[in-house]
Amino acid sequence: MIKRLIIMLVACGLVFGGIFAYKAVGNHFMNQFFDNMPAPTVTVTATTVSTHPWREQQTTIGSFAAINDTQLTTEASGIVNNILFDNATSVKKGQLLLTLDASVDEAELRRLESVAELAQLELRRYQRLFKDKNVSESELKRKESEAKQAIAAVDSQKARIEQKSLTAPFDGIIGIREVSLGQLIAPGTAVATLTSVTPIHLNFTLPEQQLSTLENGQTVSATISAQPDEVFTGTVTAISPVVTPSSRSVDIQATFDNPDAILRSGMFARVSLDQGEETQNVLLAPQSAIQFNPYGNAVFVIQEKDDALTVQQRFVQTGARRGDMIVIKEGLQPGDRIVTSGLLKLRNGSNIKISDNERVQPSEDLDPNVVNQ
Repeated sequence: MIKRLIIMLVACGLVFGGIFAYKAVGNHFMNQFFDNMPAPTVTVTATTVSTHPWREQQTTIGSFAAINDTQLTTEASGIVNNILFDNATSVKKGQLLLTLDASVDEAELRRLESVAELAQLELRRYQRLFKDKNVSESELKRKESEAKQAIAAVDSQKARIEQKSLTAPFDGIIGIREVSLGQLIAPGTAVATLTSVTPIHLNFTLPEQQLSTLENGQTVSATISAQPDEVFTGTVTAISPVVTPSSRSVDIQATFDNPDAILRSGMFARVSLDQGEETQNVLLAPQSAIQFNPYGNAVFVIQEKDDALTVQQRFVQTGARRGDMIVIKEGLQPGDRIVTSGLLKLRNGSNIKISDNERVQPSEDLDPNVVNQ
């Protein structure tokens, strides 16, 4: 019995020993295969870092606002008998836009003019009588007062008739009319909106830390979605004397000439202001080439050895950003080639191949514009 048990234990030991030996030998050869397997070549894009002129810029967003923007209304009530403008057209200051029926008021004006004329005749007669001492001074004064009241009544009626006409208070573009011919309107009824377009204001805010770099006359650049390829230039014309407590920002207003009336009130704009003097020899790299890490920013520098391209990670110190580019303060030299895409597939010593497909090349624009699709 004991002999049989011993034989079973020895057989089990041989079986399991063979299994473990087989696994160990297999793992050894597998590890040897992977250790000796050549690293795959990674396809990347690359660029050569170089120096460029650089001027510090402050960027923000803002919106355009008309210098003059008003809703035209009538001062008097009446029936609309003439509409003298077309929707969304340019009008000049003083141009007649709308008239109300004033036939009753004009008839009343003729009556008051007759009364005033009679009062003037009576006054001249009393002046002659007073000169001949046939009337008292008090009677003459009464006639002078009556003549003045009659003239004032005429002037008042003329002003009332003028209120029946609506004229443009400034040059601009008039909107869509809100009244119709024959309509009876009350005082204050909205007729249309009039907006000036040339020049135009741009309102935006900046942090209070930027106050020391702001001054009237400073150049401001703006882009809009409607014209993404065009940069509009204006100047700072007003800086608020107070800082908004809730946001710790200051309100800025710039003025743009806008001769072609492309800029319209309410348009959203991306704003940039140049700050300081232009400096030379600033090293720039695409932001897509930077690995931003908590322990430090790094790039992959391309090295050529034995007709093969490999990469080596190098830490860099970065500075200000603009568009697709970033300033490199330390870590690179002009002429260094760095990887701009495919960074997640790389490690030190990785073999690479540089793609020549322009469609996959990351942008390197200092002033990129977003195009609505």
